[in-house]
Amino acid sequence: MKEIVRLHASSGTTGKPTVVGYTKADISVWSNLGARSIRVSGGLPDHKVHIAYGYGLFTGGLGAHYGAEALGCAVIPMSGGQTEKQIQMILDFEPEIIMVTPSYMLALADAFEKRGIDARDTSLKIGIFGAEPWSEEMRREIEQKFAIDAVDIYGLSELMGPGVANECVETKDGAHIWEDAFLPEIVDPDTFTPLEDGHSGEFVLTALFKEAMPIIRYRTKDLTKLLPGTAFSHRRFERITARTDDMMIIRGVNVFPSQIEEIILQEASLAPHYQITLTKKGHMDAMSVAVEGRPDHSVEAHTQAAKNVALHIKARIGISAQITLTAPGGLPRSEGKAVRVLDNR
Repeated sequence: MKEIVRLHASSGTTGKPTVVGYTKADISVWSNLGARSIRVSGGLPDHKVHIAYGYGLFTGGLGAHYGAEALGCAVIPMSGGQTEKQIQMILDFEPEIIMVTPSYMLALADAFEKRGIDARDTSLKIGIFGAEPWSEEMRREIEQKFAIDAVDIYGLSELMGPGVANECVETKDGAHIWEDAFLPEIVDPDTFTPLEDGHSGEFVLTALFKEAMPIIRYRTKDLTKLLPGTAFSHRRFERITARTDDMMIIRGVNVFPSQIEEIILQEASLAPHYQITLTKKGHMDAMSVAVEGRPDHSVEAHTQAAKNVALHIKARIGISAQITLTAPGGLPRSEGKAVRVLDNR
């Protein structure tokens, strides 16, 4: 521990927090890769960068922050939330770059519109978006609403954080991997057999520089394919739209059904039956959880338990959820694997 200078934590593949350590050298490499990522996005040392990723144990905020400073940019460390203040900071400080989740960027667009301000008239020129899947349709909508270039940044805490790979503003055709720092592979998700470039499979990464937490052939669970470089020689990968596990990404937060189940099972008056529904409210992800009361408890006990579940989801996982209470036997049963998640986004 005497060589560790920072700790981060995030949700890992089991749904439990994964703690990651960094040495001074690890932070230096991460900062350099973050700076590269901003540069290939079109960022320059004289730009101001508005960072609306969350700070703290989540790697997004500080990862973007150190990368921007390493490039020589002026950083506006806004963090997440406080939409009205976000708008005011953009208007007051006039940043050229914003780093945030794509769904929250669209929420900011709505906030500008409510103020009667055309978001295309702001100082923003570049948006660097990550932490959640987003489509080409969303890219087009963001670029149209803000008159900016929208590019994708990729990373994961276990390997480093944001900056493992990044799209180039000239091509916007998939994130280029920093191959001097990471060894990428694609494997068959069932047999783990390595696949040649151009074949779809599970993305596997090895960090070539890590001191505090060496990672060799880490299964990301992301499904994609490796492609030749275009803007420069490092290989890129196809946009990720699916995963091999049941992890949900909600507003940039990794959430597992097992986490929700654990919270529900702590309430004695609730049955071990639930169903999670994901929808869009405007441009933002929304989660509702249907829970079922036990027949041997009162309606009042069911109601209080549902309130407890909502509070614990917010406190432990960090997102809000609408809890819907159903009567005993009200949720569908499955003879095979239970359908726990309905993703209607």
